Amino acid sequence: MLIDWFTVVAQMLNFLVLVWLLKRFLYKPVLDAIDAREKGIATKLADAEAKEAEALKEHQEFDDKNKAFDEQRNALMVKATVDAKADHDRMLGDAHKEADELRTSEATSLRNDQVRLSMGIKRMAQDQVFAIARKTLNDLATVSLEERVGEVFTRRLRQMDAKGKEELGAALKASPEASLVRSAFELPADQKDAIQNALNETFSSVIRVRYETDANAISGIEITANGQKLAWSISSYLDAFGQSLEKMLELQKGTESGSSSEPAPSTPSAPVVK
Repeated sequence: MLIDWFTVVAQMLNFLVLVWLLKRFLYKPVLDAIDAREKGIATKLADAEAKEAEALKEHQEFDDKNKAFDEQRNALMVKATVDAKADHDRMLGDAHKEADELRTSEATSLRNDQVRLSMGIKRMAQDQVFAIARKTLNDLATVSLEERVGEVFTRRLRQMDAKGKEELGAALKASPEASLVRSAFELPADQKDAIQNALNETFSSVIRVRYETDANAISGIEITANGQKLAWSISSYLDAFGQSLEKMLELQKGTESGSSSEPAPSTPSAPVVK
């Protein structure tokens, strides 16, 4: 079989031309299109990754902000709770303090009322006892109550113990002014003379005195000099009555509050003039 080399060479040339034409007008555009497509896809993927990273960043920032907000909110809640408790405790303390002050004020007012009542009753009792004693002495004796009080005072002056006599005598003699003799009534001249004589005889010296009346000294006489005092008063015999009266008031107060179980105070005995 004979080979037509011309035909073979012509076919090879045709094939090469075909390959060149395909590569020139078909493969290259296709490859370029594929490359462009891949580059576009790569760009879109890069953009998508960038957007995803940005989204993740924003999400993390949002979570951080939420966390910071929660922490701030919790801190504010704790502070508000502490402040509210502090205000509650302060207001409660102020209320307790005001209540205690009110109770103290009411208790003080009640005690003052009791003291005033007690003093008023005691004063009334003293006045009554004074009037009864005056009338009784006037009815049973020929001397007045004032004269009897003066006699008792001068007798007590002469019967002083040695120590009291020494202290009062020193005070009377050292006083630069006349010693004060205070009584609830105006002493008659004979009573003043009797007191002056008793002072001179008791202290073996001329004792200068001046007289003054004091309505608060119920049926009594006292002499004072340089802080020393000798006194006699019917008021001293009402001390027991005053103490019993105070106990009675305390008992009455306890009975009203339902907490007292003490027995009623005994009535003081009538005073005896010595």
